Amino acid sequence: MIFPEEDDSLKKTWKEDIGDLHLIYDYDAKNPETGEPEKWRYEMWFSHEDRITYAIHGGPMAGRLNYQKADYQCIRPGELWQCNWLEETGTICSLVYDIPKKKITTLLGFSRGHWDNPERAHGDKRNQADFDRWRELAKEGKSQADRFMLNDQANILETFRGKGDLEPIDPKWPTL
Repeated sequence: MIFPEEDDSLKKTWKEDIGDLHLIYDYDAKNPETGEPEKWRYEMWFSHEDRITYAIHGGPMAGRLNYQKADYQCIRPGELWQCNWLEETGTICSLVYDIPKKKITTLLGFSRGHWDNPERAHGDKRNQADFDRWRELAKEGKSQADRFMLNDQANILETFRGKGDLEPIDPKWPTL
């Protein structure tokens, strides 16, 4: 869904700014086990007005292919968009796309199950066993407040329209 909802002109702005947009970007990160510097590559496709499709190619979550119901919020047309979603793992995701600076800024509130067991979060949501396993990760931890918070910025390497190497989704498919 695109916010604010009452602003019909935002649908046109969404299409112009980020509709069908595909981003490939790298985080300059640290290995969570060794502390050594490494790149975490992500691939994001703003595939529908109420969905995102993505793949993770680097870091502890590498090997994760997913799509999610998402909300988009226009901060400044032609410049800044925010995309927010909730993962079936219980992880809360918020991404800000800075168009002119070619930057992604994120806040991720990983559920303890997701952060502490990244290998169990790998897979493809289209595989029912992966989807079911991911849902179990949300139940781990002392409470919903027991989270690993990760703030980071990434540099966008590629920007293009279309699916690229990601598989298209049917927007009617279930998310949570």
